[in-house]
Amino acid sequence: MEAAPPEDTPNSGPAFQPGMRFDVFTLFPEVFEPYLQVSILQRARLSGLVEVHLHNIRDWTYDRHHITDDEPYGGGGGMVMKPEPIFTAVESVLGSPPSCPVILLTPQGRLFSQAVAQELALPASQPALAGVPAGEKARLALLCGRYEGVDERVRQHLVTDELSIGDYVITGGELAALIVIDAVTRLIPGALGDPDGAWDDSHASGLLEYPHYTRPAEFRGVRAPDVLLSGDHARVARWRREQSLLRTWQRRPDLLERAPLTPADRKFLAGLEKEETS
Repeated sequence: MEAAPPEDTPNSGPAFQPGMRFDVFTLFPEVFEPYLQVSILQRARLSGLVEVHLHNIRDWTYDRHHITDDEPYGGGGGMVMKPEPIFTAVESVLGSPPSCPVILLTPQGRLFSQAVAQELALPASQPALAGVPAGEKARLALLCGRYEGVDERVRQHLVTDELSIGDYVITGGELAALIVIDAVTRLIPGALGDPDGAWDDSHASGLLEYPHYTRPAEFRGVRAPDVLLSGDHARVARWRREQSLLRTWQRRPDLLERAPLTPADRKFLAGLEKEETS
């Protein structure tokens, strides 16, 4: 059950509030609910911060068998998702033309990244600046491909963007849509218990995240770093930044080429390079 939004104060009019409504168009809506009903996404939904509306494309077919796919023109293996039920479903829910971005999840799309998640979350976190009407949530539609993909006319005349979660192929766009929903939701103010949590995550700052430790302080002879137990917040922050730089340098050096680095960061990295070559 969705939580009721707070009432407007007298004479104030509807307020701008952070939040996002996702409209997901899929042939398999039952895939989504188990994941949406736990942890951060569940709390975000219950608080009214996020809404996820699932639309079964089959509901917009008008033949006896609810056919949503057909053989490709020109021959070849596999089936292609038909344009009519997709256009009808999206336009019935979002209008014509659609009133919000429509993103197709496909291996042919631009690569989804933390930067893209931040881009998509911006209207939800800053609705006034993004032109979202007061009292409404920002809105994003996700179209899940299946089989050999969608009829090309869907790409040409309906979707506004295409996203891929990586250079590999999975059975359908549903898992990709869940990844987008999860990543974007984490960036909406109020979704996480720690207001800085999303910005400490790997890739949020362009770097991999630093190592984490918790109790006990010593486990099987291995102690947590003393600096983390010192209570000195400045030293902890410096250690975490350096560990983030070190881990990125070791595992994903390509990220350093575009990460925003301070002079202190560059000096630390230069020291690592010197140690390696000495």
